[in-house]
Amino acid sequence: MKRVLVAVSALFLAAPMAMAMRLQDDMPAMIEDALADESRPERDRQQDEGRHPADVLLFAGLEHGWHVADLTAGTGYYSRVLSTAVGAEGHVYAHNPSWVAERFPEPNEALAALTAERANMTHVVTPTEEFATDIEEPLDAVFMVLFYHDTLYDGTDRAAMNQAVYDALRPGGVYIVIDHHAPEGTGAEMGDTLHRMEASLVEEEVLAAGFVLDAESDMLSNPEDPRDISVFDPAIRRHTDRFVYRFRKPDM
Repeated sequence: MKRVLVAVSALFLAAPMAMAMRLQDDMPAMIEDALADESRPERDRQQDEGRHPADVLLFAGLEHGWHVADLTAGTGYYSRVLSTAVGAEGHVYAHNPSWVAERFPEPNEALAALTAERANMTHVVTPTEEFATDIEEPLDAVFMVLFYHDTLYDGTDRAAMNQAVYDALRPGGVYIVIDHHAPEGTGAEMGDTLHRMEASLVEEEVLAAGFVLDAESDMLSNPEDPRDISVFDPAIRRHTDRFVYRFRKPDM
């Protein structure tokens, strides 16, 4: 399958009105409705400008009725919009790794409360490699947003993790990976310090599981990010330079 660079129009510095116009003009109604959901917390809405969730869901090819997993969902930023977008016919498995649930109980409790409110959501707490143990139906998509770098130091067997994602997806299903860029040549060395990783390492590891790289996007790029400071540095927090990959399980 041909690798494609998708240049989704950058909204990194766009005003909220510009984003609203884009959603009205270009976005499917299911995505518009998901972002306009009145139950979304204000803290989530404040992050939209830097995270571009509408563009991410469009890039993923999300469809009403899809069954998806949100790996390391935290408090459920993506899980919530995915739940609204896929509707009652779809389902969202909102996952947090066991160590995250133990170390950060409040976000995981918030995720549990969210899933309890919605019939089309299931709260999952397992080691990341085991996220799909109790999922019976094939998934249409798996999202891992801003966490792959943590698997570089948290003890996750990444080969097993990526294989579990592959096995859980239907043929043609997609695996969306978003993370913070590290400088070229640094590989995994900044995972537990600056919370960054080299994009090529993700590509190498995910392809080894049998995926193809279907497309990548610069929608979350920021050339002003020096890539050599912590992602939590106030100068760059929530506006890091990020890579966005869409991997696809080949059709059988």
